[in-house]
Amino acid sequence: MTRAKQQNRGTPAAKESRHYHERAKALIPGGVNSNVRLNSAPICFASGKGSRLTDVDGNVYIDYALGMGPTILGHAPPAVTAAVTRTLGLGQLFAGQHTLELELANEFCASVKSAELVRFGLSGSEMVQAAIRVARAHTGRSEVIKFEGHYHGWFDNVLINLTPPVAAGGNPIPRPRHLQSAGQSRHASDDFAVLPWNDAEVINRYVGANASRIAAIITEPIMFNTGGILPNPGYLQHLRRLATQHGIVLIFDEVITGFRVALGGAQELYDVKPDLSVFAKALGAGFPVAALAGRREIMEMFASGSVNHSGTYNANLVSLSAALASLRELAANDQAAYKRISASGQALMEGIAAAGRRHGTNLQVSGLPAAFHTCFPDRPIHDYTTYSMADQKKLALFLSALLEGGVRPTSRGTWFVSAAHTGEDVAATLEAVERALQRIL
Repeated sequence: MTRAKQQNRGTPAAKESRHYHERAKALIPGGVNSNVRLNSAPICFASGKGSRLTDVDGNVYIDYALGMGPTILGHAPPAVTAAVTRTLGLGQLFAGQHTLELELANEFCASVKSAELVRFGLSGSEMVQAAIRVARAHTGRSEVIKFEGHYHGWFDNVLINLTPPVAAGGNPIPRPRHLQSAGQSRHASDDFAVLPWNDAEVINRYVGANASRIAAIITEPIMFNTGGILPNPGYLQHLRRLATQHGIVLIFDEVITGFRVALGGAQELYDVKPDLSVFAKALGAGFPVAALAGRREIMEMFASGSVNHSGTYNANLVSLSAALASLRELAANDQAAYKRISASGQALMEGIAAAGRRHGTNLQVSGLPAAFHTCFPDRPIHDYTTYSMADQKKLALFLSALLEGGVRPTSRGTWFVSAAHTGEDVAATLEAVERALQRIL
């Protein structure tokens, strides 16, 4: 079993990682270039290959953070890195078109059945903004419904109610808007209404009273940014019917789920056809690329020039070649990559849950084999409110103990599984889970 070396036991970062972090803080705010990493152990990584990461102290970790989800084929997947390498001598940016754009669009639209047209960009946050803009233009309305605990990027208008105080005072609908950052515009989200997720009665009531001003409903089809919560049976289908009935654009934020839970995303898994969908992360297998796809009559508003979506680096050759190679690798050999992911993820979910039962703890595993979440709730979780009552201190101790044992989920307790994870990785991980539970209980 490959694990973090003994000198790393008892501390999440060894000598060289600590030294790097102190030097980095002198020039980089917090020593990190994304605030998501502020809550992670200050480890400096030297390299990644397959399912493993190696830090600058030589410690090796079985990685389930996977760059927060993108590296679905594992680190440095040969098919993708080879494809990218072949393009480097051709140039990177032309301020014009390249044949790879059409190749990727063909592959993408063949995989995602709701994709009649597709636009490529660099980040999920960016493409969410394009989706909201074009939905407003299409409907001539301004209001957007989002849900508690859902994350749609860090821009001012959508960075609300990711981790709000639990609603009180009779559970007001819509929820009071909760800004997530100092410096956020207080008014950028004025035309957003925040509702609890997985509650068909609530959205029926709200839409019924306000449909004439609602442009879009945006939702994560699976609540992976908070708790790995699956939709209640029929809930996504209900959103589809409600949006159709009232002429509202239904937007699926598939930044995490797209090309991860299935080749066609969560919409394939649940057989729901949104009007627009946003993809990123797994699309590029670790390289920066994102997409907005959907109904022709809506997407054509970009073509007319009436709705602006721009970007200097959109459809650069590195991103295009990485995404094209990634989609082809995921589809190859009757989707063999997904079969490996499913087998490894299922074994992990079952093994972790069984370990929790053996130790008599309230460890809960929720989600799907490709991506799941561990937490310690006092009741089954089905929305943000129930998730927010879970024991975050116990989760932090569990994750810290895992990291010290050479196993690295994300700092919020989400586990991403790649096609590179093996049976050996699963066995070693479950041994680390046993040791971690013994330590914290």
